[in-house]
Amino acid sequence: MIRVQYWQPAGGLVLEPNALAAVKATGQNVVVAAGPGAGKTELLAQRADFLLRTGQCPYPRRILAVSFKVDAARNLRSRVRLRAGAQLAARFDSFTFQAFAKRLIDNFRPALAGSNALAPDYRIDAYDRVPGERITFADLVPLALEILGANRYARGGIRQTYSHVFLDEFQDATKEQYELVRVAFGESGAELTAVGDVKQRIMAWAGALDGVMRTYADDFAAQALPLHQNFRSAPVLRRMQNRMIAEMDPAAVSPAEDLAGDEGTIDVLAFDNEFDEALAVADLIEGWLGDGVSPSEIAVLVRNLPHFVAAALSAELTKRGIAVRNEQESQDLWAEPAASLVFNFIRVVADDRQPDAYAELMRVVNRSSASEDEASRFDSRLKRLLRKSRAEVRDPAFDGAASASWIALVAEFLDLVSRPVLIALSPSYQQSDRLGDVLSQALEAFGKALAVDGDAVEALKRLSELDAVKIVTVHKCKGLEFEKVVVLGVEEQLFWGDDPTEVMSAFFVAVSRARNHLVLTWAKHRERPAGYTKKWYEYRTKHQEFIDFADGD
Repeated sequence: MIRVQYWQPAGGLVLEPNALAAVKATGQNVVVAAGPGAGKTELLAQRADFLLRTGQCPYPRRILAVSFKVDAARNLRSRVRLRAGAQLAARFDSFTFQAFAKRLIDNFRPALAGSNALAPDYRIDAYDRVPGERITFADLVPLALEILGANRYARGGIRQTYSHVFLDEFQDATKEQYELVRVAFGESGAELTAVGDVKQRIMAWAGALDGVMRTYADDFAAQALPLHQNFRSAPVLRRMQNRMIAEMDPAAVSPAEDLAGDEGTIDVLAFDNEFDEALAVADLIEGWLGDGVSPSEIAVLVRNLPHFVAAALSAELTKRGIAVRNEQESQDLWAEPAASLVFNFIRVVADDRQPDAYAELMRVVNRSSASEDEASRFDSRLKRLLRKSRAEVRDPAFDGAASASWIALVAEFLDLVSRPVLIALSPSYQQSDRLGDVLSQALEAFGKALAVDGDAVEALKRLSELDAVKIVTVHKCKGLEFEKVVVLGVEEQLFWGDDPTEVMSAFFVAVSRARNHLVLTWAKHRERPAGYTKKWYEYRTKHQEFIDFADGD
């Protein structure tokens, strides 16, 4: 532990004055309004390091971070571990609102009564609710609210656990989510830090509360500490963003001298149809990869319907052997320990050049038993199974293009690992058949990826966040950043809505994901996808207002 006055930002970083004030705030709540690239995630990570390293969050109390998206929660958890180290980061919990609500339900489930009472082995379904047995994801926050509102022991337990609370991307909080925060921590003594960007409030369709950050500031007497600098994007891209900010929030415009420089590239590309677009964008991506850019640093952003709007591009990339991951179709399976274990097993068996995947597999040995002798025996059995599976895969009789062949190998591997060890990988696996659901989803996703070309290694690349180019919706890309960004379809038929402010915010989020190179495309014609029965405009019009923001330099 070090004294407050001697603490310095981890990693040797230099923080702007308001950021440093937010990081070191004690005895008060804070609200930080910041634009894209201002370092919101870094600010929270530095604050976690400050609180843990100086003892402001005294042991055994913990820090809770609640985010809107799974990606944001995972990114923040990783950043805190990087800044504070594994030992201190063990007292940092990073959840989505739904995951936090589920934790409350699991811990205090008996407090639910009447029609909301749940059995110990309750399940979660996307749509269907069965009283006492099954709830939906939409039920999680309301049920957690019922528990906190009715049970003082639940409120007391959560308040004694957490001395500090972080609220990430808080501009998108719904009324129920904000109420969960207020009931859990209002007048509790916990110190709250909320960060967000009202120019990125693009979740109104999901019920985002208008002015939630102002409401929070009033309810919690939070000090406002705005951040203005964008440290992510190159100057040319920042000047485009600044032109948009002048329309959205004139008071937040950055001085021209802060945005000087020639670094960065913006390209606007027009096409006759989506097939010409696919060829040209695939050429760009292939060139970037050839120049050494990592696939994980390339993203194709689509306002909505990426599986249709980007279908031609996805097919062209696949044809060229470039792994592409459609975030609309893939789930956050790599974040599930059981799914990650299955994928790493297939990696190790299918490809000898996977030392990281092999090392991750071997970690299972440490979970398999309490005794050193038992661990050693398990290690030997696991290595024998891996040798046997590798030999089987390399046998000409093995049908590597059939998912059933891989499922049989995975089943043998999971039998060796044993169900108790798998359940121990995550607390959520103790609930009903969550483990079985995750394993089924993982194998189904692998089967779909394998069906593209029958190559298991390439299939895993398509599922991986690191080995594949991402095709992702604007809504899902918040909080992420990439070296190269293609915004596909800057057209009035895609960027439209009843609220022009929200549409502008969506486009702002998209363009501000790029650090160095931004490409905007539009096509005059997009064929109606086969089997698509909803409204579809084949003839397109470029969104002139948005395109003009790119032409200011």
